[in-house]
Amino acid sequence: MLRIDCLRSIYADLENCLVVTIMGAVAAELQSLGHRPNFFYLQHAMGLASSTGLGLALSLPHQKIVVLDGDGSLLMNLGSLSTMARYAPKNLVHVVFDNESLLSVGGFPTATAAGTDLEGVARASGVPRTATLRSVDTFQRSVADAIAAHELSTIIAKVEAAGPAVYVTDLALLENRFQFARHIQSLKSQSLPAPRSGALSSRRGNQQPET
Repeated sequence: MLRIDCLRSIYADLENCLVVTIMGAVAAELQSLGHRPNFFYLQHAMGLASSTGLGLALSLPHQKIVVLDGDGSLLMNLGSLSTMARYAPKNLVHVVFDNESLLSVGGFPTATAAGTDLEGVARASGVPRTATLRSVDTFQRSVADAIAAHELSTIIAKVEAAGPAVYVTDLALLENRFQFARHIQSLKSQSLPAPRSGALSSRRGNQQPET
């Protein structure tokens, strides 16, 4: 299956999530479907999407976090699986597109081309919910179920080593960072309880006039 078809199948499910992608093809293909302010394209930080997603999940426990990772990126930071399993945030969904290739930087084969099983590593690390998927339909259902669930999930999607014509996005990196931060701030402000006007009036009524 193609990664772009997988992304298209879950695009609607990502609307109310905070989404972190790796560099290259994943970022370019997701943005080609339509950018949203809740999308953060982690350019020039290969391997750190899973760690960034974990930090967001722990800092924002009531917000669903979806990480769109790749096999080459995850293999550079494989210890993040055991760290995620140790803290086991229930609001984190970790999707790994495994094309057995470092496609965005030349197409060299990764360890998964030689038999490394990323789902097996995640499961052995203690991630409670894991799956390896090979069709778009099962991928869409699995990701939708993981987003709806309250359990740390790692989903491996076996995709073809094919990508977009270019691996860049038309959104400036700094603007993406500022936009994503503003979006998180807006979520926090929406979650704050509104002041009770009666209580406020009562407090004001009890104030003594200045002399």
